[in-house]
Amino acid sequence: MKNSFSWLIFVFAALLEMSGDAIIRNGLRHSGLLLIIIGFITLGCYGLVVNIVKWDFSKLIGVYVAVFATMSVLFGRFVLKENIPHSTWMGLIVLVLGGFIIQYGQK
Repeated sequence: MKNSFSWLIFVFAALLEMSGDAIIRNGLRHSGLLLIIIGFITLGCYGLVVNIVKWDFSKLIGVYVAVFATMSVLFGRFVLKENIPHSTWMGLIVLVLGGFIIQYGQK
């Protein structure tokens, strides 16, 4: 159960990171200082949430990269309706395999 909770935290952290980046991007494109500030706050919340998991930092960030990349590609494909090239899917598989090696490899 504890490990499942960690993965849910990663998913929530990835949502915060993607949202914060999107808000800042929108603020920069439309000269919206308030949006930029909200984006900064959202990214700060991401930093707090992702570090709730009590793993070594190298393991934490290594596994989180795989979760974030997966969510980013899926968000682009299914929410933004982007055409994701095969090379991106292959790269994502490599990242996810790396995340599993980091998480479940030799202790």
